[in-house]
Amino acid sequence: MMMKQLLSKKRPLAALIAMVIAAPALAQSGTDLEGRLRKLEAEVAAIQRTVFPGGDPRYFPQLQTGQPAASAPGTPATTPGADMLARMDALEGQVARLTAQVEEDHNRLEKAEARLAALEAGAKAAPAAIPAAGAASQTNLAAMSGPAASSPAPKPAATSSAASAKPAQAKPATADGSAKRLAAVRAVPKPKTQDPGDDEYSYGFRLFEASFYPESQQQLKLFLQKYPKHSRTSYARNLLGRAYLEDGNPREAAGWFLQNYKTEPKGARGPDSLLNLAEAMRQLNDKDRACVAIDSFRSEYPAEAAGRLKPQYDATRARLKCN
Repeated sequence: MMMKQLLSKKRPLAALIAMVIAAPALAQSGTDLEGRLRKLEAEVAAIQRTVFPGGDPRYFPQLQTGQPAASAPGTPATTPGADMLARMDALEGQVARLTAQVEEDHNRLEKAEARLAALEAGAKAAPAAIPAAGAASQTNLAAMSGPAASSPAPKPAATSSAASAKPAQAKPATADGSAKRLAAVRAVPKPKTQDPGDDEYSYGFRLFEASFYPESQQQLKLFLQKYPKHSRTSYARNLLGRAYLEDGNPREAAGWFLQNYKTEPKGARGPDSLLNLAEAMRQLNDKDRACVAIDSFRSEYPAEAAGRLKPQYDATRARLKCN
């Protein structure tokens, strides 16, 4: 929205300057023309400070403060008329550069909006609320959270009258492999530092590293629910998408990747989520949107594409074979 407002300001300002410059200024007297030129130069300088804060010398090199025009030694003095024409030429060139920059920014914004619309159409938004966990997952979550968790222990599920009549035939929830898994989950240490929010995220990361993907999903959702403004939220949403991707659920993963990219595009894991979204769409056999995502990643995050995420970017693009 801010970009559109800026563009809307640039167009009438540039058009106004062009109209003023196009007026038959040379028909005026020398004194009148000098006054009009000074006024026009001051207005262009004001536009520079508004549209390009900081006085970027790329667009208005002749108007930089502290940079007086110096004549080469031995150069004969020019006439006042020639000086005014030179200044008029400089102003016309500056307006042309400003207009070109406005058009370039406008085109870039339109392309970015088109890419985002295509991505939104291809992936479902992540659920806003944390879904209720099953009995086994709730048991694991309670074991994971340990005494440091503030949420109350889950209530046992109600049993039917038939089940109550034959309790001896009921199989324990933690029997066989479930008991071993629960013991393995409990063996993953939960950090305890001065930052409880970071501890919750770090524990979810440790569960992910141990390949306990469902438990990691539950833990990361718990973190996002309890600490929605924590500095680790970008990490958590991206890691949550990865946990679903590793667990064989690319559609759910795509939702979390897209949500993280839209919510915090400049966040610590915004670039990662856009690149991971391309992989999720590839696994969903949606090559077109996968290629849109990876092309957007390359154009919006060139530093990451050439640096930290280059191996993953190269591998994903090779698998996609985008045009």
